[in-house]
Amino acid sequence: MCVYRGMDIATAKPTPSERAEVPYHLLDLVEPSEEFTVAQFQRDARVVTDDIWSAGRRALFVGGTGLYGRAVLDDLDIPGRYPEVRGPLEERAVSDLDALYDELEALDPVAASRIERTNERRIVRALEVTLGAGRPFSSYGVGLTTYGPVRVIQIGLEVESEVLDERIEHRFHRWMEYGLLDEVASLIERPGGLGRTARQAVGYRQLLAHLEEGAPLDECVRDAITQSRRLARRQRSWFHRDPRVEWFQNSDDAASRLIEVLSDADRFVRD
Repeated sequence: MCVYRGMDIATAKPTPSERAEVPYHLLDLVEPSEEFTVAQFQRDARVVTDDIWSAGRRALFVGGTGLYGRAVLDDLDIPGRYPEVRGPLEERAVSDLDALYDELEALDPVAASRIERTNERRIVRALEVTLGAGRPFSSYGVGLTTYGPVRVIQIGLEVESEVLDERIEHRFHRWMEYGLLDEVASLIERPGGLGRTARQAVGYRQLLAHLEEGAPLDECVRDAITQSRRLARRQRSWFHRDPRVEWFQNSDDAASRLIEVLSDADRFVRD
């Protein structure tokens, strides 16, 4: 979500002072009204990484969105876009999402088993690819269930669930103090407003319910914290499935390993 301009606070986007210390990439690429796909992210990340290495520098990948990370690190086969198929599906989803899910279950039961019945965006996407490409959406996911050789050193930091929950709650209240509600309100007023993907961002989606639907603010904040915690657990499960990740209990130990890799990156390069 850091690719969207104006979505700064609840994406934990690096601050201007942090950006002044070291170059950051793939930030503020498009307006929040635009769609930005994992395939676009993969392409742009390849270009940036090549430029960094060509300049004799080291690339440090940071983030918690597992699919986007693997798209870059493992060069995944990503399905195309089929707008002529997607349009009618989106229209049908408004009135009968259950029927779309049933259709996906019949055409690609594997994909359906991985998607919640209420997740409109993913259901439509899975059907778009299945119908448009003429092959099951789940057939593109082979790379997600298998793990190749170590091409990039991945470092993970373990945090106790109770500690993580407290940090997430504290962070969201801090974001509200920083002006997150005003940020969301300003995004609504931008030309084109917020597109479908940007609206799904955790934290933004809940505050939009307050601003656009009149839901009580305190309830929306509680929901945002709950959804953030659930997202963190899904992310943790995703990364724990990858046997290549090196896990550390202590942040100092993780930092030492990070410095070791960055200081002698040539030794860790994989084709």
